[in-house]
Parts: sequence; C-alpha cells; structure tokens
Amino acid sequence: MPSVTSAISDFTNAVVNIFAQLGQSLIAVFQAIIALFWNAITSILHLGQSVIQLFFELFQGVAGFIVGTIGNFLILGVLGGGYYFYTTRQNGRKNRLGKG
Repeated sequence: MPSVTSAISDFTNAVVNIFAQLGQSLIAVFQAIIALFWNAITSILHLGQSVIQLFFELFQGVAGFIVGTIGNFLILGVLGGGYYFYTTRQNGRKNRLGKG
C-alpha cells in the first residue's frame, strides 16, 4: 500500500512536470513567433531587393535604348553632314570649272 509521502511526492512530481512542459510549450510558441517575424522580415527584404533590381534592369534597358538612339542619330548626322559637304563641294568645283 502506498504511503502518504509517496502520493505527495508523485503529485509534486506531476505538478512540476506539468509546469515544465507548459514552460517548454511557451518557449516553443515564442520561438515560432520569432521565426515567423524573422521569415516575414527576410521575405520583405528579398522583395525589396527584387524590386530594386527590377528598376535597375529597366533603367539600364531604357538608358541603353536612349544612348543607342542618340548614337544612331549622331552617326546619321555625321554621315548626312559629310554627304552634304561633299556634294556642295563637288557642285562648287563644277561651277568653277564652268560645267555647272
């Protein structure tokens, strides 16, 4: 037959185990909350990084297009100006030689 001290000892151990498990559960809940916030923060930072990268790539594409267009117009201007000066110079020679 169990004694009273044995019953009290078992009861005390059970209560201590319940509080220990409750404490472990609270720690696990706080760890889960911290992990949730950590995951949310890192996800937001990755999203921001992706958006910034998107804008840089778009800007790089637009800047490349604009620079390419300006370069093309510059080349056309140089070629057109060269052709203009060449033709006006040839016409000036023809007029001076009397072939005009």
